[in-house]
This record gives sequence, C-alpha cells and structure tokens, in this order.
Amino acid sequence: MGRIKLKGGALTAPVPPALVTVADGDEKNVLTVAWTGILATVPPTTYISVRPRRHSYPMLQNSREFVLHLPPASLAKKVDYCGIYTGAKVDKFEKCGFTLLPSDEVAAPTIAECPVALECRVKTVLPMGSHDVFIAEIVSVSVDEHLMDKNGKLRLERARLLAFGHGEYYALGEKAGVFGFSAVKRRKAKPNQAKKGNEHGKRR
Repeated sequence: MGRIKLKGGALTAPVPPALVTVADGDEKNVLTVAWTGILATVPPTTYISVRPRRHSYPMLQNSREFVLHLPPASLAKKVDYCGIYTGAKVDKFEKCGFTLLPSDEVAAPTIAECPVALECRVKTVLPMGSHDVFIAEIVSVSVDEHLMDKNGKLRLERARLLAFGHGEYYALGEKAGVFGFSAVKRRKAKPNQAKKGNEHGKRR
C-alpha cells in the first residue's frame, strides 16, 4: 500500500483536549487547550500552548498559574464549548454548570466534574509563532476517589478520558497493553511442576 504526501502541519493525535482554569484577582476563566503534554518527570513539568489573543492569556501572564484538567468523554460537548466561546462575553463556568473547588496550591479553581486535575506554576513562556508555550511545574495533583482501587493504585481507565484528533473527539476505550509488557518473558513451568499439575488434574 502506498503513502500520500501532505504538507507540514499540526497533526499529532490523539491529544488530550484539556480544560484549563486560570484566575487573576477576582477574574477567572476556563478554556480548552489541545496542545499540551509532559516535558519532564523530575521536576514534573507540563506545558500548554495558548494564542496571545485569547481572553485567558493576560491572566496566565499575570498569575503564572493554572490548573490543567483531563475531562471524561461525557463532557465532550462542554469541552468543545469552552474552546469556541470566549470568556470575555460569557461566563463559561456558569454556562457549563461546572462545580468549582478550591485548589490546594494555586489560585485557579479546580473543576469537580473532571476526574484528574494538575495544579501548575509557570516557569517559562516561549513565543512559538501562532501560540506561546507556557512551561510549568506540576505542583499538585488531585483525582476522583473512584479512580483509586483498594490497594491505592490509580486506575486511570476508570476515568473514560476524552481524546482529540484532527478536529474530532473520541472516548478512550480498549486497553492495548501496559508499560513494559513487550519485555515480559513468559514463565515456563518446570517439568516436575507440569507433572504435578497433570496428576492433580487427573484426581479431580
């Protein structure tokens, strides 16, 4: 099968269509940001790319803080709304019916309806053309209780997170593997163990 050549473009998928909350004094807003990800683990570092003309941009510049939320697929319509309407004309928190919680480390609020929230402090801002990149340290993380199992392990698959790719939204579904599973070697039963197993089976 052949390949078709396309011109260079912003085509990485899937990406998380994150809801980002910002606050500067009495002013606050929420916007949708698809250009985000992890830059480093120590210290935990993320980024968001924001157009300078967006209503939230000066709040980000002044406060140097934000909360990055990973929304579930059930919020797809509200996530889309927060990406196409401006906070300069509408209160998106009220319009979307979001429940706001105080964050632990930053002034920006946490959206209760999002199962994962990363509180961030901006370290560097890099102009990149159409967008400026806000590089930030993740200073705190909060997750819904139902994502934790009885052993205290985070079960992110329970969140049914929303994904975005080339103008369309998707619900994350079937798990295809876990980190490191390609290197796991199958254990071979020792001869005597196999024999015992067979004998045990015969006695049933």
